[in-house]
Amino acid sequence: MALKKGSVSGFAKHEDEGGNGGIGGYRLVLAVLVALSVLASLPFVVVSGFHTIGEGVISSSPSKGVIDDIPVNTNNTATIGTNSSVNNTFTLSLSLVGDSSVDAISMLSQTTVVSRGTLQVEEDTSLGARRIAREERNENQLLELDFDPPNEDTIVKLENANMQASELVDSSITGKYSKWKKENKNKNQDSTIRLMRDQIIMARIYLSISEKKRKLDLVQELQICLKRSRGVLGEANIDAELHYSAPKKIKAMADVLSKARDQLFDCKLVTRKLRAMLLTEEEKVRRLKRQNTFLIQLGVKGIPGGIRCLSLRLTIDYYLLPPERRNFPRSENLEDPRFHHYALSTDNVLAAAVVVNSTVMNAKDSSKHVFHLVTDSLNFGALKMWFLLNPPEEATIHVENLDELKWLNSSYCPVLRQLNSAAMREYYFKAGHSTTRSSSASNLKYRNPKYLSMLNHLRFYLPQIFPELDKILFLDDDIVVQKDLTGLWLVDLEGKVNGAVETCVENFHRFDKYLNFSNSFIAGEFDPNACGWAYGMNIFDLKEWKKRNLTGVYHTWQNLNEDRLLWKLGTLPPGLMTFYGLTYSLNKSWHVLGLGYNPSINPSEIENAAVIHYNGNMKPWMEMAMTKYRPYWTKYIDYDHPYLRQCNFVK
Repeated sequence: MALKKGSVSGFAKHEDEGGNGGIGGYRLVLAVLVALSVLASLPFVVVSGFHTIGEGVISSSPSKGVIDDIPVNTNNTATIGTNSSVNNTFTLSLSLVGDSSVDAISMLSQTTVVSRGTLQVEEDTSLGARRIAREERNENQLLELDFDPPNEDTIVKLENANMQASELVDSSITGKYSKWKKENKNKNQDSTIRLMRDQIIMARIYLSISEKKRKLDLVQELQICLKRSRGVLGEANIDAELHYSAPKKIKAMADVLSKARDQLFDCKLVTRKLRAMLLTEEEKVRRLKRQNTFLIQLGVKGIPGGIRCLSLRLTIDYYLLPPERRNFPRSENLEDPRFHHYALSTDNVLAAAVVVNSTVMNAKDSSKHVFHLVTDSLNFGALKMWFLLNPPEEATIHVENLDELKWLNSSYCPVLRQLNSAAMREYYFKAGHSTTRSSSASNLKYRNPKYLSMLNHLRFYLPQIFPELDKILFLDDDIVVQKDLTGLWLVDLEGKVNGAVETCVENFHRFDKYLNFSNSFIAGEFDPNACGWAYGMNIFDLKEWKKRNLTGVYHTWQNLNEDRLLWKLGTLPPGLMTFYGLTYSLNKSWHVLGLGYNPSINPSEIENAAVIHYNGNMKPWMEMAMTKYRPYWTKYIDYDHPYLRQCNFVK
């Protein structure tokens, strides 16, 4: 097998380049000398660098550098020792030696080497022996594949499987396990914990081998040491959290490991066991990533219990009202173009309350503002009841039921027809059942209800819903208004239809991120470097919209995308296409985005923004919301409100 660059030390490389002539004798002499020195110093090396100061304190005199692996082409031996570096950190190093181990070293250098504590196995003693035993059974099964004298095909197959599995692990994770990383990249001074974890790894390896070779006394000693080391390690993450008996356990484990090494060490077996452990850890990483993706999507799709409770209580009380008390005042303002009109489609009562309250509280003259809320039949009564009980000062409000828009049917609206099709149901509801793990995790987001809700697509029908209006400000329900928005109606859109804040920075958030430019329809119509913009706060010129028949343009693109070849999901891609060349760029201070996913927004940008937008998964009404951004939203909620108290809302 060809050696990969960097897989062996400089000396071994020089030896290979020198040919076979006189070097053979020199190599033999050097091998004998190194072997003798290793055997003579082994008892000292196992516990070198350690002595006890008082109780539970481990110290070491720093050496000039980290002890490197020693490659010698003689026999299958190894050294196990503790190394100290210039910053007083300890490692347990394993040096594999011999021709038969070079390929293994080359393989492991691509993935991970047990050195300087880089392969850290989280041992949770609270889960007990069951989880640990299950993991070790899996590792032993992998080991058994190659425990008997292997042939070359079996070795290559196992190595290839390891390489393929390693490639599936995110580079940000495998980077932590690289032997060749810079020492100062992550300075961790908790050397005792890292050493104990390294010892546990080696003990697990020797335990597996000793069980196979029926070394029952050694099995018992290793099991006892493992149990004690795991008990001392516990949940500790820093040296200061370790039990005072840690130094004694380290020394006891070192003695047993030295004994095991003398009786059992076999380079190939240790290499295979390390590979099996690596595969197990990589599988755990992949499983945890899938679980994380699933739980995030589940949290995004789920409705908090408090909001469900609020909606149910309001709905019951609404239908107990007599019909004459179910109407809002000032209905004459609903079609008057002299007022400032807002459109909001939502199924979240509390989110809608924040949008309306924050807009009214920051308005200079609330009587000039008219709010048009559209919701589904399930939340219609709740939304009306909330604003009947909590009228927004002098502003006008109207709540409309989506199901009463009879013209919005599948014969007119392509997306409704597509959502009702068997192919679309298959795509959305069975996307997460893919046979491949990677596609299964990524497709979970397709099952988010917002992609199936017509409320999300109403933004393309504003002229049809509000035919008497000339301009309207469209708002998402995950925004907070912080300033008076009257100035938006005074902005000259210069003949364009959509006033929005652009989101592109350098090469980010441009059209090629949202659209499939390998498709001829897309490539022929749009510039891949065109700047994207954001929904959430958009001022629309409805007269110009109707003149250009942009709803028809949207229908055209939606029909062409029935097989999802132009874009995958969401309403932003068709919005970019529909309003291409017709979007006026607003000043960024009007609309600051990212509070639902970006933890590093400049606080001054948030304070100076007219509208802040919690776009992303971490909505402010959910437990996963970012704590530092949540007060901007909660300040507009009265948590002493009787309905909120009944539904156990807490600030």
